Amino acid sequence: MILVTGATGTLGSPTAELLRAAGYPVRSLSRRASDDPNSVVADLSTGAGLSDALVGVSTVVHLASGANARDSQQTRILLEALAAHPVEHLIFMSIVGVDKHAFAYYRDKNLSEQLIAASGVPHSILRATQFHSFLADLFRAQRWSPVTVVPSFTMQPVAVEEVAERLVEIVAASSAQRVADFAGPEQLPFRELAQQWNLAHGRRRPVWSLPLPGAVGRAFARGDHLSTLPGAGHNTFAQYAEHAAASR
Repeated sequence: MILVTGATGTLGSPTAELLRAAGYPVRSLSRRASDDPNSVVADLSTGAGLSDALVGVSTVVHLASGANARDSQQTRILLEALAAHPVEHLIFMSIVGVDKHAFAYYRDKNLSEQLIAASGVPHSILRATQFHSFLADLFRAQRWSPVTVVPSFTMQPVAVEEVAERLVEIVAASSAQRVADFAGPEQLPFRELAQQWNLAHGRRRPVWSLPLPGAVGRAFARGDHLSTLPGAGHNTFAQYAEHAAASR
């Protein structure tokens, strides 16, 4: 049995679907009850219901992601539960560059990595670059604005479906601690990505790029969040934008 945390999220949903398609028994962990018989209710923030959720589980794919330092808190609670319910493999989804970036969310994600590495639980950690959908959400939020405003640094977005496929491959393998980063096929300025989105959606408007201040801005400007090229992903953001526009 495979337990997927964050199973209703952007990455969790396609991952659980692909695992089931590959023939794995999958238990989806969620904070809210649903009609899905394969879903179990538990709260990673408190640990409520987690012990029952882990009964009979051999692999945990930890995709739930908290905000404002909740990520490491949830990871601690999960590891405490795993001490009582040992598993053969814990797979953790992380982000490229968390070990050198100044962004607080990234630093907390790195703390989760460190907690897992020190736990003694057999594990694999996969880092990916930002998903296409993350950029799309930013652009959609500005759909009524006469100007699209973006940060003045480079991104390497990746298709979430391809990351899900990679997670299924890791499930089939033995624990490997850190596996190779999974990144998008292109590194492009945020400005160019915004222009691709606007073009696909028939929007003629200027794109303004602004620098981020402080240590976080310098980390993004250095490219601490980027991987090497070519990335393992194949689908470009322009392809994603065109598909999103056609699906409206």
